[in-house]
Amino acid sequence: MEVRSVLPRLVRFEPGEGAGLSWSALSFFFILGGYYVIRPLRDEMGASTGGGFALNWLFFGTLAGTLIVNPLFGALVARTPRRVFVPAVMHAFAASFVVFFGLLTFLHGEPRLYAGRFFFVYASVFNLLVVSVFWGFLADLFRSEQAKRLFGFIGLGGTVGGIAGGLVTVALARRIGPVPLLLVAAALFEAGVLCLHRLARVYRVDAGAEERASRAGDGAPPGSGAFSGFTLFAKSPYLLGIAAFLLLFTVGSTFLYLAQARIVRASFADAGARTAFFAKADLLVNILTALTQLFLTGRILPAVGLGPALALLPAVTAAGFFALAASGTSGTLFAVQVFRRATEFALVKPAREALFTVVPREEKYTAKSFIDTFIYRSGDALGALADRLVAFLGLSPLGFAWLFLPVAAVWIANALSLGLRQQALAGLGAKSLDGKPRGNLT
Repeated sequence: MEVRSVLPRLVRFEPGEGAGLSWSALSFFFILGGYYVIRPLRDEMGASTGGGFALNWLFFGTLAGTLIVNPLFGALVARTPRRVFVPAVMHAFAASFVVFFGLLTFLHGEPRLYAGRFFFVYASVFNLLVVSVFWGFLADLFRSEQAKRLFGFIGLGGTVGGIAGGLVTVALARRIGPVPLLLVAAALFEAGVLCLHRLARVYRVDAGAEERASRAGDGAPPGSGAFSGFTLFAKSPYLLGIAAFLLLFTVGSTFLYLAQARIVRASFADAGARTAFFAKADLLVNILTALTQLFLTGRILPAVGLGPALALLPAVTAAGFFALAASGTSGTLFAVQVFRRATEFALVKPAREALFTVVPREEKYTAKSFIDTFIYRSGDALGALADRLVAFLGLSPLGFAWLFLPVAAVWIANALSLGLRQQALAGLGAKSLDGKPRGNLT
């Protein structure tokens, strides 16, 4: 059977969607490929930073970084059209990898330790921003119904890129060391920018003057000010609900991440072994995610809806805490993190990004960026504080697992409520203030 006859059955794309779908997936391939080249390096620096207390402070540093970045990003969005600021964010990220390569190569001793900590904070801020910008751009191009069908396949492009990045890191981490891989990541990000330019051409993003006259405001900057993201976020119960979901997610993720740092630091003696462990976990996560995205995501989301898909994550997280309470070994940690992250990337992430297809354009960029960076990292900070509180109280892993159950119940209720609200907004063809559909505005 020919590939072209099989692919539509797997992906469920309709006539006219192929080019945009392909460039979106290919762009995400290169972006996540670059990120998964540097992610193990970031995690190794976090694990070797000097103990749990120092790592907790890195989470607070990351939160402070989001406070600095969001107004700058809001100002950029308010002054430049989409076809300019979306690639600009990717270019800036690629250039910064080259700078960090120089710092981590030529600095030694205490200065290098601080450069590594700054890299951890920097990567933790900008990896969220770059992914948020990418998915905000797609939420601006695709309608709600399309997102449920196609975001899984676009995510597959990123997953395959993550697999490629993981393979590169596993192969080269011990041979050449982690730091030179920053140059590989920079090249991959630049390739992603080229694909974004092609995607913008397919959808005629920020078209010329004549077309803008017939599609009023399409070429104008989508933002209205440096702090517009926070203002829009604070006024929208729907966005507040999304933020609550993300906050609960990140608090749970931070507990697991800090447990991961402790277990890995105790299990592996050298930086190369720790980096390889993280890279192997990333590789398996991406393989499982790819299989799910290829065969299931595009069918599950339209069939069950966004709410039940989102609700799966709190259930998996609670089960993971009980598993680690029963056996706190590197093997159990590996299994818990792989299954949880595969669930997140294959089902929950596409569902969460589809939530933004029914909000106005400015919210897709500025408010979404605020949620995906500041709210996300606020959850990290809260998780770090809670981790210290649990340690201070001497609460056992099993005791914490039981304590997390009511949190998971609230989280599930929030997820189901978001799904119903998104369905209502999409079904009603909710209008933005200028009377345009809140889904695909292009």
